[in-house]
Amino acid sequence: MSSGTVVDPSATTRTFLKRCVLAIMTKAPRAGEVKTRLVPPLTPAEAAELNRCFLRDLAMSISRACLESGARGGAVYTPAEAGPTYEGILPSDFLLLPQRGGKFGERLFFAAEDLFRCGFESVCLINSDSPTVPAACFAEAANALAKRGDRIAIGPSDDGGYYLIGLKQLHRRMFEEIDWSTDRVFAQAVERAAEIGVGIKLLPRGYDVDDPAALRRLCAELLRRSPNVSVAPATQKFLSDLIEREGSTRICPV
Repeated sequence: MSSGTVVDPSATTRTFLKRCVLAIMTKAPRAGEVKTRLVPPLTPAEAAELNRCFLRDLAMSISRACLESGARGGAVYTPAEAGPTYEGILPSDFLLLPQRGGKFGERLFFAAEDLFRCGFESVCLINSDSPTVPAACFAEAANALAKRGDRIAIGPSDDGGYYLIGLKQLHRRMFEEIDWSTDRVFAQAVERAAEIGVGIKLLPRGYDVDDPAALRRLCAELLRRSPNVSVAPATQKFLSDLIEREGSTRICPV
């Protein structure tokens, strides 16, 4: 598995017309820079490897969704020089695009703007914290956005945020006056959609893995007596191997 193709929105020939892009918002998985709220119980190196597993699993689900919906997979990453970091993590047919902007809302807006500039008819931005979201959810978002009329797809998370936002038009208001990283994000997104008069396609609920409690929940889901091996297999193997080596006390205490 090689890394994908880095694209320049200003130089594209709009070859992606009438297609949806399912793009992961990602920070380069480097020790000490990602999943820091999981340290402890994980070490910085373990947290970075877990993040790589999340990306592999999300990419697998996105690729499956693309087969069903005709969408294209991608990732919008930071820092700008980190493109080669995704070698061996993301599929070779994924588009790669560096993030722009400072605050998180700005990064989301500019990611959507740049992907629309590439010629996509609709854009879905997906967080990198929810490896168990099934391919069917991503396909459902892409298919909903392919229908006539403007709408916004949102996949709510249990913590009050969202794991996916999908747009048919570049609505900047969707990323303004949002209290990011709080339990008000989803509710405020719904308010913004109402303000601009756009209907919402609500996707099944998911959950983020960004703190020790969520990690325990993930372990319980993936490492139960009869696990579903098709759900987040890279993450499942990483956690299983780690617990086999060290036991569950440190990573996923009962």
